[in-house]
Amino acid sequence: QVHLVESGGGLVQAGGSLRLSCTASGVNFKIATMQWSRQAPGKQRELVATVTAAGITNFADSVKGRFTVSRSWDRSTVDLQMNNLKPEDPAVYYCHTDSSGKSFWGRGTQVTVSS
Repeated sequence: QVHLVESGGGLVQAGGSLRLSCTASGVNFKIATMQWSRQAPGKQRELVATVTAAGITNFADSVKGRFTVSRSWDRSTVDLQMNNLKPEDPAVYYCHTDSSGKSFWGRGTQVTVSS
């Protein structure tokens, strides 16, 4: 079974940093493209970051220069390092990937930014 579990969410002041982690199981992590998206109340879901098995990354314009993504091959995890958090960043952040033509999502982790 495919399971994606996010962790690391919490409350942080504007300008601060937070590191999210996604633990993957039941997927071929070595070849999987891993992604982070976020959903805020009243807003459309936004794809935040993507990292391929080859290490190619892409970021939404709204987070470029502030967020980075990395993979841990021995732990089958993908982390989202969020720096210089802004008041518009609060949302539920989801880790997701595709396997055998299906999309799998974690339950998400809440990120709150105080001004």
